[in-house]
Formats: sequence, C-alpha cells, structure tokens
Amino acid sequence: MSTAASPFASVKLPTALVQQAREAAQPQRRSIAGQIEYWATLGRIADETGLTVQEAREAIALYDARHRAPADESLDAIEARFMAAESTGRLAQAVRDTVLANRQKAAPTRRAA
Repeated sequence: MSTAASPFASVKLPTALVQQAREAAQPQRRSIAGQIEYWATLGRIADETGLTVQEAREAIALYDARHRAPADESLDAIEARFMAAESTGRLAQAVRDTVLANRQKAAPTRRAA
C-alpha cells in the first residue's frame, strides 16, 4: 500500500452548494471542484485584501491573461504555476496592481460626479 501524501483532501459540502457550483461551473467550463476552488480564491482575496469580489475577479482575470498557459501545458503544470504565484506573493501583487489601476481610472469619474 502506498503511503505517498496526496495534494488533495476530501471534504463534505452541502448538496445545495455542490449543485450551485455545478450550475455556475458549466458556462465557465470548469469542473465542480474547480468552481469551488475559484470561489474560495475569490473569498480569500476579498477577505485578506479588503477588495470587492468584482475587483478580485478582475485581478484573477488579469493575472490569468498575463500568465496564459500554452495550449499543450498540463493541468498539473498550470496548478504548479498558480501555487507558485500564490506562495511568492505574485498573485496578491497582481490583485493590488489591478485595484490601484482601477482606482486611478475611477478617480476622475468620482470627482466629476
């Protein structure tokens, strides 16, 4: 029997949450687990930085666009790059950069209002 540690863990989630994730995942072409991970990432970013969910979404999209994987890159390689960006703080910095840029764009609008 193998005793190698898995990078994954099983958890019990409410059926309603899993169904909501299934419905949200389909148009985004994510797995149910991928959708829940996405929601968790949004929540963590919003919680740790004080950003709105929309600002966190924009930061993730910008980060993904800047670091778009080649078509032949494996899922494991993509996950490894994401984890490295998260652990080194590059993901959080991308979030801060996006928020700053958005605030600078919004500043003239706020003054005019």
